[in-house]
Amino acid sequence: MRYSIFSLARQALSGHRNWQPAWRDPEPKPGYDAIIVGGGGHGLATAYYLAKEHGITNVAVLEKGYLGGGNVGRNTTIVRSNYMLPGNVRFYEKSLQLWENLSQDLNFNVMFSQRGVLNLAHSDAQVDAFARRGNSMRLHGVDAELLTPEQIAREVPALDLANARFPVYGGLMQRRGGTARHDAVAWGFARAADGLGVDIIQNCEVTGFRREGGRITGVETTRGTINAPKIGLAVAGHTSRLAEMAGLRLPIESHLLQAFVSEGVKPMLDHVVTFAAGHFYISQSDKGGLVFGSSLDGYNSYSARGNLPAVEHCVEALMSLMPSAGRLRLLRHWGGVMDMTMDGSPIIDKTPIEGLYLNGGWCYGGFKATPGSGWCFAHTIAQDRPHYLNSALSLDRFRHGEVLDEERSGPVPNLH
Repeated sequence: MRYSIFSLARQALSGHRNWQPAWRDPEPKPGYDAIIVGGGGHGLATAYYLAKEHGITNVAVLEKGYLGGGNVGRNTTIVRSNYMLPGNVRFYEKSLQLWENLSQDLNFNVMFSQRGVLNLAHSDAQVDAFARRGNSMRLHGVDAELLTPEQIAREVPALDLANARFPVYGGLMQRRGGTARHDAVAWGFARAADGLGVDIIQNCEVTGFRREGGRITGVETTRGTINAPKIGLAVAGHTSRLAEMAGLRLPIESHLLQAFVSEGVKPMLDHVVTFAAGHFYISQSDKGGLVFGSSLDGYNSYSARGNLPAVEHCVEALMSLMPSAGRLRLLRHWGGVMDMTMDGSPIIDKTPIEGLYLNGGWCYGGFKATPGSGWCFAHTIAQDRPHYLNSALSLDRFRHGEVLDEERSGPVPNLH
C-alpha cells in the first residue's frame, strides 16, 4: 500500500479498517542469495539498497530481538556531514544527500529536519581548527559557515554567552545538517525493503556460522540453519562478538553511551548545538523535549544501562551551556552499546573470510550514516568490492597505518 493523501482519505472513509501491516512477518526460508545480520538502521538500509540498486531481492534480515530495538532507537538523532578528512567527508556527504530525499524515496516520513548543526569553539585554537575543517568541507562541495559570537547570540539566544564558564569564541555551522526521527527511519527502511521482497525475520539470533572450504555458506540461528553465499554483519556494539564466532579478531571495542530527554517546553532551540569545551550535544525534539548526550561511560560493556557519574557529567555540560535548562525535569535516559574502532572511523569492507562482509565501528556516527552506510555496504556485497565512497573505510587500514583519526586522539577507542 502506497501512502498518500488519497490513501489516507480512502482509509478514513472506511473507518480505518483496511490498513495493511507495514511489513510481513515471514518464516525463514532454507536459503537466500544474501543474509544481513542485524535489523537496525544499517542492516535494513543495506537490504533495501541491495534490492533497489542491485536487483538482489532474495535477501533476509535477521534480528535477534524486535526490529529497531537496538542503537537505531537509542541515539540523539543528529544528521551531519561536517567532517574534515577526505575519507570521511565524501562518505558522510553522500549519506546526507540520501537523507535529503529519503522520505520521498521510502514513501515514509522520516521527519528529517534540516535545522542546522552548530559546533561551538571556546578558544582561538578551536576557531582555527574549525576554519580549517570548514575549508576542507567547502573544497569537497559541502556547505560550511564560520560564525562570530555575535552571530551565534542572534541565532541561539538560549545559550549563555555573557557569563559563560567557557566563553564562546565562534562556531562552525552546517545548515543542511539536522535531525530525523530514529524510529521512523527503521520503520521506513523495513517497509520499503519488505515491499521489494526482502524477508525481515525478528527474534532470530545468530549463534554460529557454517563454512565449507574456508568460505562462509550460512548461519546457525535460534530458528534453524539458513544458507547464503554472502553474509553481511551490521550489529553495532555486538560486532566483535559475531566476528569472533567467525574466527575474526577486530580492532573494535564495545562501550556504553547514554542519551537523555527532558520534559517538553516551548521552542527554545532551533539548531543542533555541540559544546567543544566538553563533549556534549543538544537539540529540541518536535514534542518540545531537549534531547542531549555526552561522552562514553568510560568502561567496556555490553549493558544497555548507564552509570550515575556519566549522568552528572552530561548535566554539568548542559548547565554550563544553557543554565536556563536547570529547572527542567529529565523524563528518561537510555544507553546504547557502541562499537568503537581504534581511530574513531567506521569499517565497511570485505573480510579475509570469503563470503563475509563487515559493517561496524560506527562510534558516535552511526545514525547519521544510516542511508550512506546501507548504500555503500549494499554495493560492497553485490559487487564484491568496496565503492569509491567507502574505499578509505577498509578493515586493513589498521594493518597498513592508513588510519582516519578525525579527532587526532590516537589508537584509543574511548577517546574518539
